[in-house]
Amino acid sequence: MAALQTSLFDDAPAPTLTPLAPTRHPLTRGAWVDLQPGWLSGGDEVFDRLQRDVPWQAERRQMYDRVVDVPRLTRFYAEHEPLPHPVITSARDALSAHYADELGEPFATAGLCLYRDGRDSVAWHGDRIGRSREQDTMIAIISLGAERVLALRPRDGGSARRFTLGHGDLVVMGGSCQRTWDHAVPKASGVSGPRISVQLRVRGVR
Repeated sequence: MAALQTSLFDDAPAPTLTPLAPTRHPLTRGAWVDLQPGWLSGGDEVFDRLQRDVPWQAERRQMYDRVVDVPRLTRFYAEHEPLPHPVITSARDALSAHYADELGEPFATAGLCLYRDGRDSVAWHGDRIGRSREQDTMIAIISLGAERVLALRPRDGGSARRFTLGHGDLVVMGGSCQRTWDHAVPKASGVSGPRISVQLRVRGVR
């Protein structure tokens, strides 16, 4: 498995969350995206630890008349399950406090994806399993490692939006985003390095 190039482990700066001050990008039909580049600094150590220590799972999925490999590795952390790095716990708590008035409940679960290189991807979809099928919610994503694009498009047609996420960037999809928009991480032929996506969700949403 390819590794992110870092400085010597002992000399790497400690991971730090900068004060939350995301910029909001309104979409349509009550959907929005908040973006804060570089929210997590010192992310090299976090990336190394997650890539090395998370028990990544390779999934297979029925696709029409055949079973295919899911083009990424995953690991889901349920509510109350210990998270794989203290900074993820700190991020979850900080985001829960920051969005408390809008969200009305804390972030509870964490889903991790490892994109091993530009051939790994996730197809167009909305996170509509559970309450998010009918209710507004938020999904917060911390991006670590290689730069990749998060693309969004309206479910009923219209212009797509593309957000380039780099090492330590935060993106939050909120409002009606999961119901009225789809999102994807497209394949990227020019990307050779790995990326880890940490997705924080509320209880009962997948």
